[in-house]
Amino acid sequence: RIHLMAGRVPLGADRAAVAGEMETTFTENLRYAAELLAQEDMIGLEEPINNSITDPRYSLNTPHQGKADISPQTAAILEKVGRPNLKLQLDLFHCQIMDGNLSRNLETYFPLIGHIQIAQVPGRHEPDSPGELSFPYIFELLESLGYTGYVGCEYAPKGDTLEGLGWLRSYWESRGLQHGGTSKAAE
Repeated sequence: RIHLMAGRVPLGADRAAVAGEMETTFTENLRYAAELLAQEDMIGLEEPINNSITDPRYSLNTPHQGKADISPQTAAILEKVGRPNLKLQLDLFHCQIMDGNLSRNLETYFPLIGHIQIAQVPGRHEPDSPGELSFPYIFELLESLGYTGYVGCEYAPKGDTLEGLGWLRSYWESRGLQHGGTSKAAE
């Protein structure tokens, strides 16, 4: 699996004015990349990144057509490209910031999801840090949906790496799993 970046709106450009051209270029590039990736049995991932905090110029910012309806969005692009080896990389941090309603978004876009990433909102720290998201609920929802892929931890640990994975040990214990068991809860 490899993240294929969508690109950034050029400095000084009006997002609405360049959206169509950027979508056309990105769609063509994805078709080309999908063919190359298929030869290697690889999956290409498209990740919407919030443009409120993380990158105001990134061209994909929600999994669906946004309220402003001016930038290419991931689900529509994946449908337009129509390649089975292109999937949605859903980063719950970005999704919560841009749209919220994670349960509905996970259920709606589940067939497109090729990878999940997590971080607490708003601080982008460990899942058990104070914030808006209930990760035990999210993990149970992913299990109920039948998600069997990896969950990437894309957060800034408050301390060292091992300390920053304390939440995972607690989660495994709450589920009756051994430390480091067979779960794919972290990569």
